[in-house]
Amino acid sequence: MASRREFLKAAGAAAAVSQARVLGANDRIRLAGLGAGGRCRYLLGLANKIGGCEIVAVCDVYEPRRAEAREKLAPQAREYAEYREVLERKDVDAVIIGSPDHWHVPMSIDAVRAGKDVYVEKPVSHKMDEGPALIRAVEETGRVLQVGYQQRSWDIFQQGAELVQGGRLGKVTMVESHWYQDYIRNFGKMGPVDTAKLDWKRFLGNAKEQPFEQRRFLQWRWYWDFGGGALTDLHSHWGDVIHWYMREDRPQAATAMGAKRYHTYWDCPDTIVAAWQYPSYNLSYNGTLVGHLEGGTLVFRGTDGMLKITREGYALYPEGVLGAEKTSYPEPVASARASGDGTLDHMRNFLDCVRSRKTPNANVKNSVASAQAAHMGNLAYRKGEVVKGAA
Repeated sequence: MASRREFLKAAGAAAAVSQARVLGANDRIRLAGLGAGGRCRYLLGLANKIGGCEIVAVCDVYEPRRAEAREKLAPQAREYAEYREVLERKDVDAVIIGSPDHWHVPMSIDAVRAGKDVYVEKPVSHKMDEGPALIRAVEETGRVLQVGYQQRSWDIFQQGAELVQGGRLGKVTMVESHWYQDYIRNFGKMGPVDTAKLDWKRFLGNAKEQPFEQRRFLQWRWYWDFGGGALTDLHSHWGDVIHWYMREDRPQAATAMGAKRYHTYWDCPDTIVAAWQYPSYNLSYNGTLVGHLEGGTLVFRGTDGMLKITREGYALYPEGVLGAEKTSYPEPVASARASGDGTLDHMRNFLDCVRSRKTPNANVKNSVASAQAAHMGNLAYRKGEVVKGAA
């Protein structure tokens, strides 16, 4: 006799399939962009570059953004302010979600239950308790959901995974990460916002009622109601790579200290130091929004070597002789330079999976785990104490 869970899964899949268009080998994938800001427009542009698809709708609560997306990417597309109207269209096969974080799970669940495949930006969730419902919706409907952890499809990071998982570093005990970005320059170029063309209530969604504030609309990543600051926006990428390489994604504990050193008007700290303990390794992260020349870096330290990897490339260094004088890095025993932005290959992987129905590289379970770790770090910062992971 089938369990209730099995029944619901079968019913959900049947409902989603009944609403989905069956794609033939030569059919164009019909796409819609939800949350048509800069990132979503970039992703839609990549889909255009890959080919075999057509942008039929763009949706945003701010009219100038959706108009810009349509004019630059798909003049024939229809504009929407309400994403649910897009999901009602039978001719939309997949959606690309570039909304603020607090909309990621609601939009994604609604989309898969409407029979649409989903590419959603990271972090896949905004709160600790949102992940299970999204996983359940994806499993019950059988839809494809790819999360914007593009390193999973990036050749340079795939090579790094082979080095770590192939034992070239020996036993890895610690991973260090940092990401320094100069946001000060860009923020000076933002605005003004024409509030007559903005649906602020729709933007708020499930967030608490509050008056419009330009900074909160344009810099939403740094306000708890809409985003999660550096840990969900930046570290989350690195945390996902670390989980992938180490095959371990459930932290036992997290701690964090931070402060608003420059952007004092934000909710989230612009400078943060965080650490997580996993069963077989420890992880640290340093982040601030100045002194950006080093950018973002991961360092895996093992008994036989050290892997330093960035979006520009990697280098594997052998472990030195104990007591030997070290004045510089030794020559790497393996190295490579990145040839481009892995987001193009990540989008290609998503579109391929829309056709093949295979599981994408950044699947929902792995991506929820990576978001959860970032949320643990933020919770530790906000509570001012060590936060324990689920047993």
